[in-house]
This record gives sequence, C-alpha cells and structure tokens, in this order.
Amino acid sequence: MDLDHILNHLGEDRSQYLGAVSPPIFQTSNFAFPDVASFRDAFTDERKNHIYTRGNNPTVEILRKKMAALEKTEDALLFSSGIAAVSAAILSQISSGAHVVCVLNPYSWTKHLLENWVARFHVKTTFVKADDTQGILDACKQETRIIYLESPNTMTFEVQDLRKVASFARSRNITTIIDNSHCSPVFQNPSEFGIDLIVHSVTKYISGHSDIVAGAVCGKKDLIDKIFDNEYMTLGAILSPNSAAMILKGLRTLPLRVQRSHDSSVIIAKWLSAHPKVKKVIHPWLVDFPQHELVKSQMRGAGGLFSFELKTDSIEACENFANRLERFLMAVSWGGHESLVIPICAFYNEDVNEKPHLPYQFFRLYIGLEDPEILIADLEHALEIV
Repeated sequence: MDLDHILNHLGEDRSQYLGAVSPPIFQTSNFAFPDVASFRDAFTDERKNHIYTRGNNPTVEILRKKMAALEKTEDALLFSSGIAAVSAAILSQISSGAHVVCVLNPYSWTKHLLENWVARFHVKTTFVKADDTQGILDACKQETRIIYLESPNTMTFEVQDLRKVASFARSRNITTIIDNSHCSPVFQNPSEFGIDLIVHSVTKYISGHSDIVAGAVCGKKDLIDKIFDNEYMTLGAILSPNSAAMILKGLRTLPLRVQRSHDSSVIIAKWLSAHPKVKKVIHPWLVDFPQHELVKSQMRGAGGLFSFELKTDSIEACENFANRLERFLMAVSWGGHESLVIPICAFYNEDVNEKPHLPYQFFRLYIGLEDPEILIADLEHALEIV
C-alpha cells in the first residue's frame, strides 16, 4: 500500500457511515446486541468484535489499522500515552527473574520503569551505550528476554545497527523492542530490519498538533494479541475515541509535516555548526555525525530534533540565551507545529544531588513548521549575549 492510501483511505469504510469523508467519532462506552446468539458469538473474539470501548472501538480501530500499515506490521494497539505503550510492550515479554538489555539514557520514564518499577519483581536491566551495538549484544545473558532500543537515542541521537541486533536476537529467542518516535514511520520502518515490536509516542509527529497524548505498539499479530489479552485489557490504558479522531486528522498531513521539520532542521543545524559561539552540533543527518553512514542505511530522514552545545563556561550565559529566545517555546515533548527548546541548565539545581548526564551548556531544539530563516534570526539574536 502506498502512503497516501494508508493515510487517506485505509480502514475507512465510508459505506458504513453515510459516505462521510471524515470518519465519525463512535463516542460510546458500550455496544448492544439484538439477541443472545449474537451476544454469545461476539465474545468468541473480543479483538474483532465491538463489545466495550475499553477493548475495541470503531474509531480507534481505524487508527489501529493505519498505524500497523504505516509501520509495515501485522497489527497495532493504541494507548493513552507513549509510556503506557512502552510499559505494555515491555511487561508483555518479561516475568520474574528476566533480564533486559537497554540503551543507556533512554526516555526518562522508560528508564524509571526498568530501573525502579520492574526491578521490584526481580527483573534486572543492563544499560549499554546507545552507539555500541556489539556491546548491546555482548550484554545479553541466558535469561535475557528483551533488547530495548532507541534509534536514534534521546537527546544525543546515537543509533544502533538494527539489522545486526535483530539477527542476533532471533538466534537467541530474544524480543526486540524499539522506540521509533524520533523518526516516525515516514523516515524509518524497523520491521524491515527484523525488529519485533515498535512503540511510539503518538503525541509527537503522528498526532502533530500538541493537543493529544497517546501511544502505540506495532508488531506481529501473535505479539499484539498477547498484549491485548493481558496488559491492554487488564491495565486499561486505552485511547479515547475522541482522541483517535483527532489523531486521524493529524495523520493526513504527516509526511508533509515531518519532511518540513527535517528540511528546516538541517538548514538550522548547519548554520549553528558554523557559528563561533557554538561548540558542537549533534544532528544525525549532518555528515560529521559519527554514525552518519549507519544513519543513512536505516533512515530516510532525521526529523526536526537535534542538539547543540554552547561555547561558554557560564551557566548564567546559558540561562540568558534560553530566556532571550522568542520563537522557540521552552517546553518538553516535540513533534508539533511549534519550535521548542530544552535548556539542560534548567536541571542544574543546588537542591538536587544528582546532576544530569549532559553538561549545562547543552540544548535540545525541535524545529517546527515555521520559516527556518525566522528561527535562525531568533537564535542569532539570543547568541549575541553569550
């Protein structure tokens, strides 16, 4: 299926809702049956039939089909947040005594889940540098059940060799899980390299308008069925029909938005790389990125997220730079229409003993849909005081 068909037609049986161009929102908790026989029959497959919106809802089902097709997988499930999707994927593959290998410094709540939550149930995790694919494989043990990847990794964007990891994991009966939020399905399809489960913060590019929090897990049918029967139905972190409808609208423009962010981010990253007050820029699509060749072999683009470090020893200068930005909103998350900045100096607090693993001169930018020349002018204005 081509991308346009997936985004605009797949799963949308307009004959079922009076030919409406936009699918209706089935804002209902419950579904009724005309007789005992049909009621009984529905319970033979709760994944397929509409019984209760916690399990299956027609609006959410359309989005589920599109997500699976976008990631080139057999099926998908939608969740009420990205970390709900991550948690369901991980919990579905472990039991007491299991071992997990995870990239170092993943998304903070993924790290919290592995370091603190599952550890209560005697599950151990080994964290390995995200650019050390061989180290990730060497860390596996007999009891390893999951290799958890972020490629590119959070903040510093290291990548893993997905082909190599997937081949090794298959030979050891280890489940591979990857957070593909950074690239979106437009720029990377991990299933093509043999990765088992793909998770997303749908909040980011897929929704694209900074108004919905959601998550997704995509993968083979047997793995998705296992999650549905256990973590999905039991924990109940479902996506609402209204949220699904808003995400469906956002999906229509996904390729345009992601490509625009990518193109603009490359322009701005190159400009920052040449600036005398910038120490370094970390952008996977720049030729000086240490793993650039591996990036090009797995990804079709890098999106709008990248980082840079200022050339200063003053934390005050870093704070003043961030405060002087006008076009970049100081906020977490990314993937929407607006450009964002996270200054790491904000997390250097005298009352906190544990400092960030990144220097205070470090900034993460997300480039939204604004004109890149306007964003460059804003950065230039802020850099004047550094």
